[in-house]
This record gives sequence, structure tokens and C-alpha cells, in this order.
Amino acid sequence: MDKRKIFLVIADGIGDRPVASLGGRTPLAAAATPTLDRLAAGGITGLLDPIAPGVCAGSDTAHLALLGYDPYRYYTGRGPLEAAGVGLAPRAGDVAFRCNFATVQERDGALVVTDRRAGRITERTAELAAALDGMKLSGGVTALFKESVAHRAALVLRGDRLSGAVSDVDPHSEGETLHPCRPTVAEGDPEYAAARRTCAALEEFVRRGREILDAHPVNDERRRAGLPPANCPLPRGGGLVPHIPPFGELHGLRAAALVEVGLLKGLLGNYLGFDLIECPGATGGADTDIGAMARAVTRAWDACDLIFVNIKAPDLAGHDDAPGEKIAACLLVDRFLALTETLWHAGTILAVLGDHSTPCEVGDHSGDPVPLLVHGPGVRPDAVEAYDEFACAAGGLGHPRGTDLMPILLNFANRYTKFGA
Repeated sequence: MDKRKIFLVIADGIGDRPVASLGGRTPLAAAATPTLDRLAAGGITGLLDPIAPGVCAGSDTAHLALLGYDPYRYYTGRGPLEAAGVGLAPRAGDVAFRCNFATVQERDGALVVTDRRAGRITERTAELAAALDGMKLSGGVTALFKESVAHRAALVLRGDRLSGAVSDVDPHSEGETLHPCRPTVAEGDPEYAAARRTCAALEEFVRRGREILDAHPVNDERRRAGLPPANCPLPRGGGLVPHIPPFGELHGLRAAALVEVGLLKGLLGNYLGFDLIECPGATGGADTDIGAMARAVTRAWDACDLIFVNIKAPDLAGHDDAPGEKIAACLLVDRFLALTETLWHAGTILAVLGDHSTPCEVGDHSGDPVPLLVHGPGVRPDAVEAYDEFACAAGGLGHPRGTDLMPILLNFANRYTKFGA
């Protein structure tokens, strides 16, 4: 029985809801995706809940589940994953946060968020991050800070007796004031004192960071150019560094990944032990070089049992409530699959799905299931002939959950372990 390679392609946030301006279709259903439709017609499909029905999955918890890890057991917060992905190398005892460069204004003595992404800033964020990196805070805490892709960054707090059980400073919407950081455990809990200490350090970092960034020459130039200043670090998703068993140890596969954002580089590269495939053209946006990504995957192909690819563009368009841009992002996914056809024709088990839905009307993740297709030798095709949310609802895979995906793929790849005699 020949063991087969697995090619796992995640179209980030591709799931959606009916859009009135598209005649009640989703962007995926409205897009002309001949390669995806051909794969669906020759494979087996379904709708998948990344966590469980109706549960709104984050990118971090969704990817853990899809790769075979129970997120309720292994997830400690997105911050440690983001920090590892940008090269901060958090260590035991550190608390890490994901951050945005945001725009805030002072109103009646409070700081109000006017743009959570500072106009989706893409340039000179390294200069801004360097101005905050290494900040010495009260109580012997040091702040390590580094830029990620576009408006994103990561923060690590390093010191004695810190805790990840703290609330977000980020209000998660514009027009609101920064939230006070509070312990998320009750007074009297053994972790409460450490959580209070962490809250104090985080609030000091935000306050001093805002003062430094507001006066930074980069932001002076942005104001003169009529652009919103990136004048405040906005932390959220704090957590202690987790212990996660390596993917190869869990599934017995040599795995590599091509991903576009720091979160996934941290999760897959630093914690799960994937080899990361370098591709400078993978920008994480609508301008990502799909051709370069296809070539990079092809070069890495022979050395791996499983290759994982995440294409970020559909998620960004959903967050921006831009159905037209999401259609264009679906075309990017289709083109990537067309360019890698020689790989998934070579006795390979190919799976294509979203990690979560990001409906345009919501502008954020939702608990809607995502379309799933699996194609390859030994797969029993169903009657579905298109890849979208409506067609895949009738598919032969039914309605699995995220943690079901790896057993399904290992079975098709003849890499399963028998349960019982």
C-alpha cells in the first residue's frame, strides 16, 4: 500500500454569507474558479466547522484544530504565536501579545481609537517598533517589541511572576476608548497577584509607547502627508508560552509550510516544527505573488510528506467588507491551484478549505462553516460539481469538525493507524 503525499491548501477566511449586491451569492460562488470546480467535480466535498457548529474560530485556534490539536487543550493565547513568528523567541515565563499600530486621539483626557490599523500602514514600521523595543518598565519588567506584516506587531513582557490571565487593552472597534487592563481571574486566585503585576506593566507600556510614537518623525511625516499616524501600540490576545507536541511526532509526517503572516510562522515553524518555505513574494495581501508561491512549493515538494499553504487574501477582503476584492482573492486561490497541478496530479491527496469564514457583511470572523474539498487517488467522488458554500453542503464528507480533518487526510493518504485488532 503506497503512502501518498498530502497537499493542504487553506484559503484564509474564504467562507462567506449571501451578499445582496452579488444577487444572493457568496463571493466564492460568484467567482469564476474553473480549477476549484474541476477539483470538486473529481473529488469529495463537505462543509467543515473549524471548531464546532456556530463557534467563531480565530485563525490560531482554527489552525490548531485543522492540524489535529484540540485548541481547548493547547491554546494559551495568540500573542505567543505572533511573537514567535516575528522572531522575538518568547521563553518560559514570558507573556506575549499580538499588537496593532493604531491611531488614537485624546478626548476629554481619554485615548480614543480612531483607526485600529493606522490606515493599514505598510512602510517604516520597523523604525516605529525599534523606538519601543527594550523599554524598561516598573517592577523589573522589560518590553520586547517587533513589527510584523503591515500594521501588525508583537510584544513580549519579560520579568518575574507574570501572567497571561489579563484582559485586552484593544477595544476591538473604532470610536471607543482604550480599555483598562484587568485580571481575568478572581481575587484570591493563586494567579491574581501575577495578573495584576502584568496589567500594570502592560498599561505602562501602552502609555509610554503612545507618547514615544506620537512624537516620532515617521508620524510627523504621515501627518504632513495627510495619513493617520501610527501613534499607539494596541495589545490583545495575551498568553503564556505554550507547550505543544511537534506535528511530526503527532502524525509521523515530514511537514513544510508556506505561510504569509507572522502568526502562522510562529505556530507552525516555532511550535509545531514545520520547515518554513521562504518566499519573498508572499506578502499576505492582494498583491501576493501566486506564481512565486507555486514555484517555492514545487522546489520543496520532494523533501516532504505534507506541504501546507495558507493564502491570506480572502480574509483581508472579508474584513474590509469588499465583495469584489474577495472575488479577486478567490481567483488568486484558483490560479495557485492551476499553477501547482503537476503536484496534485502526482498521486497526491489535495485538500482545499477555509480556516474560518470571514463574511463581508460581518467584517470579521463568524461561526459559519467553510467549504471543504478533498481530491486524489482512492477518493470516492460525490455528485458535487462546484466549489462554494452552497454546492459543498451536499457533499459526501458531510459536516466534519476541524479536528476530523487530519484523520480524513491520513486515511486517504494510506497513513492511518488501525484502531483495534
